Amino acid sequence: MRAAAAPAAAATARLFIGVWPPMGTRNALQGWLRQWIWPAGAAVVSAERAHLTLHFLGQVPLARLVALYLALPAAAAGVGPFDLVFDRIERWPRGLVVLGTGAPPTPLLQLHAALAAALRGLALPVEARPLRPHITLARRAAEAHAPTEVLALRWTVDHFALVRSERGYRQLQRWPLAR
Repeated sequence: MRAAAAPAAAATARLFIGVWPPMGTRNALQGWLRQWIWPAGAAVVSAERAHLTLHFLGQVPLARLVALYLALPAAAAGVGPFDLVFDRIERWPRGLVVLGTGAPPTPLLQLHAALAAALRGLALPVEARPLRPHITLARRAAEAHAPTEVLALRWTVDHFALVRSERGYRQLQRWPLAR
């Protein structure tokens, strides 16, 4: 007698929603990161991976992508482009070094809330804690020494993206913010 075949696991992808700075801003970040003195074993984030995560979704069945592709841009329809500034070095627990921001701009909070509502409508996870906008600079870097001048990383956010995070980041879909 043959054993019954195990049901096939649904194909999933590790997803998040985020925004990326433009190339010139990433280049400025890369130059500034080279001025740091990093401890042995620090994992410095490359400039092309530098981003602001709005919502981390975790493992999502690929069958849900179409619903996300429809719901996310509709949710963000009322939010236009806005300026974002990261200008403070923060050291978080477990050796995480990030570039943070003061008070987040209202349109960022509106975009975050609108996308959260869309995710809840699709029965997808939404972080309960308030948004803490930051760009991760390095992990395992508690003893890192920063340059004397803090970089003011500034850009106009004019889009957001649904991103697959597996052995790197791949933007699956990108949507412009309304003008």
